Amino acid sequence: MSTSAGPWRLTGFAAAQLVLFPLVVVVVVLTALSGVLAIVTVGVPTLLVSLPALRWLADRHRSMAARVLGHPVPADHRPTDGQSALRRTLTWARDPMTWREIGWALVGAPLGFLLSLLTVLLLVLVVTGLIWWFGTPHLMWARATLDRWFLSKGHSERLEERVEVLTESRSAAVDHASAELRRVERDLHDGAQARLVALGMTLGLAEETFAHDPQAAVRMVGEARETTAAVLGDIRHVVQGIHPPVLSDRGLTGALQALALDLAMPVTVQSSLDERLPEPIESAAYFAATECLANLVKHAAAEHAWVTVGVADDVLTLVVGDDGIGGADPDAGTGLRGVAGRLSAFDGTMRLSSPAGGPTLITLEVPCGSSSPRTTPSSGTA
Repeated sequence: MSTSAGPWRLTGFAAAQLVLFPLVVVVVVLTALSGVLAIVTVGVPTLLVSLPALRWLADRHRSMAARVLGHPVPADHRPTDGQSALRRTLTWARDPMTWREIGWALVGAPLGFLLSLLTVLLLVLVVTGLIWWFGTPHLMWARATLDRWFLSKGHSERLEERVEVLTESRSAAVDHASAELRRVERDLHDGAQARLVALGMTLGLAEETFAHDPQAAVRMVGEARETTAAVLGDIRHVVQGIHPPVLSDRGLTGALQALALDLAMPVTVQSSLDERLPEPIESAAYFAATECLANLVKHAAAEHAWVTVGVADDVLTLVVGDDGIGGADPDAGTGLRGVAGRLSAFDGTMRLSSPAGGPTLITLEVPCGSSSPRTTPSSGTA
């Protein structure tokens, strides 16, 4: 047991917990009743109030537990940004942390209340002053440990979730690589290969025609030269789909600026990057932004779009936004799900905020520090 807080501060935490306990009781009872009534949708509006209130109370106890224990007590809630009221309620219902918080309110908070009450009583009883001085750190450490057990995932649970995430991201990476390979094969077969076959036939006819009609043979050679240029164009198109040369030459910022110039609407690119990122990270971020902008052009009915890029705390953050009609839904198509799948191979995340009427904001985050296990060249094929 170790805590850097003194008995007076720890007792202050205990007093705050005693004050918050009645609110915990009221909120958990209201949540339970609303959950039952939510079956007939009557309780949904109440849940939209009681569950955030329960989270707020739990966060206060997480904060105090973190200060007692000397290390963070993270909540690990599932994100609900940009979701409708009903979808947000369903996300809360599926979030394991919501049930942890309810369990804490039903079991952990009452037990912790007794520990906090004993701490305060030891202070107010004159004859127990010495016991209070030496016993308070132990009592509050026990209270903080109890809160952490309920309100934060344990090491084993985190490892299990990590394995599950890595399994899913690996599967997504393999599927994506297979799809890319099929696309390259299809593009080569339908484009360059077909033109090369035509080129060979044209040169063969020119060779046969040259002896008796040189001018016709010259015309055929000219057609073959034009076909050669078309073949080169097809190959460049395929190569750009694998890794655009502009990305290698100018980096992520330059590649996004070049991409913005080719779109059918004004797109502003703002970047604070001052150095090159690992090549796999640049490639993943570029193609994710490309997919987001393509969806924007097709569906957003926007007049203007913007892209901001920056790195903070070894995390690349790329935000794609527009002033369109909003209402984007990852479940309505494969585009945004594909973006999330591409980023998951690099431990990246995608957050969407797209209320009806706009604006739409897609936030892409990818770890890019030197210690990131996903920035090695071996992950580039993912």
